[in-house]
Amino acid sequence: MGENQPNIDYEVEKTELKKSVGVVSGVALIVGTMIGSGVFISPKGVLEGTGSIGFSLIIWAFCGLLSTLGALAYAELGTSIPRSGGEHAYLMYIFGERSGKMGKLPAFLFDWMALFILRPTMFTVAMLSMGTYTVKPFFPGCTDVPDLPVKLITIAAMLLLAAINIYSVKLATRLQLITTASKLLAITIIAVGGTYQLCVEKTLEISDIFADTKKDASLISTAFYNSLWAYDGWNNLNFITEEIKSPEKNLPRCIMLGIPLTTFAYLIANVGYFAVLTKPEILASPAVAVTWSNYLLGMMSWIMPIFVILSCFGAANGVLFATGRLCFAAARDKNLPSVLSYIQIKRLTPMPSIMFTVVISIFIVLPGDLSTLIDFYGFSVWVWYCITLAALLVLRKTQPGLHRPYKVPIVIPVIVLIIGLYLTISPIIQTGRITFFYAIMFMLSGVIVYFPFIYYNMHINGKDRIYKALQKLLQIVPT
Repeated sequence: MGENQPNIDYEVEKTELKKSVGVVSGVALIVGTMIGSGVFISPKGVLEGTGSIGFSLIIWAFCGLLSTLGALAYAELGTSIPRSGGEHAYLMYIFGERSGKMGKLPAFLFDWMALFILRPTMFTVAMLSMGTYTVKPFFPGCTDVPDLPVKLITIAAMLLLAAINIYSVKLATRLQLITTASKLLAITIIAVGGTYQLCVEKTLEISDIFADTKKDASLISTAFYNSLWAYDGWNNLNFITEEIKSPEKNLPRCIMLGIPLTTFAYLIANVGYFAVLTKPEILASPAVAVTWSNYLLGMMSWIMPIFVILSCFGAANGVLFATGRLCFAAARDKNLPSVLSYIQIKRLTPMPSIMFTVVISIFIVLPGDLSTLIDFYGFSVWVWYCITLAALLVLRKTQPGLHRPYKVPIVIPVIVLIIGLYLTISPIIQTGRITFFYAIMFMLSGVIVYFPFIYYNMHINGKDRIYKALQKLLQIVPT
């Protein structure tokens, strides 16, 4: 994985990723990735864990605040270390570049976990949700739609998104803008419909919003994870730092615009749900937004599943866009085969890394059982959030003179780190589920791969010929 690879000479002045992401497209990437299927489905899981409307709204607001604080801490890292790749880039800089080959291990373990489990799972769940909603109208009498057509639609949509992202960065960002606008329109419809219902029928009594609040710590943790799943993606802009125009200014701006906008959208959507549906109706619904539309929109109820499909498609597009850059950065730093860091010579897009991400995601789709992956997704991703925030504190100590265009108050990463430690430790203590130990075991299994292929730089016979063939076939070159 780690050795220099032969290149084919092309007559080209400069091949690199273009800085094509401005404030509007950056905000669209944040909002469009975060608002996926979560806000249309997760309200049920949050209500199950909290028991009351008031506590549910507090959880949604708190998770929005937590995501904003975490993103601001990441903004310092992104502006101080202006490299694409998110956590990979920061761990490589803080530990890898000053500690020899062993210092690269934390970044490699993150790549191992993120590129083979976390990011493909995030992409796959959004695409499977889209596939389910696309197929469901063709099976009106079925509670659960058949797996085969859902998987076929899902894989076809994955390949379509891959083609869009390979063809043009501009086309991918335009798609993100369109789908983000459709999500905000759907949430506006829910909010306006709920407000109308409140004014006409006064369905929501303020004095009763905290009735039936639960105090079980394990259930509250479940509510947090359901809400945080809807907010996940707040760090996606850090994966594409090298493609952001003036990242030292625009990265913090996009965060301060995008995440509060998403939080506000989630809150007004939940108020819209609670104004129209009773708690038992929400708890019995597999998709709250669709149940809401059936109740309030009547003959126009078909519009909400279309919005959900567009929302999932846009979220998946944002995840693929960012994950391709993570894979690109990891390969450029020799944590993956170098060919994955090449870009398409005509399109200037990270074609091999996008293809790699989609192939891994298709392998996750085929078995069909995502429950285990989803269970430890929230746990695993917060492990790496905590490690990265701790690395930020290390960087403050070891390099106080580093140029920091944006510097977050030190109390913010400390607070997020403490909450993150609670979110990673409490599920193990409270539930003792072996799922979380599987996540740790898979993470540590990366050590077995790291030493022969990265540390000792083991050569694989025939790799050079394969790389030459891929360069000719795909017209890809190193940056």
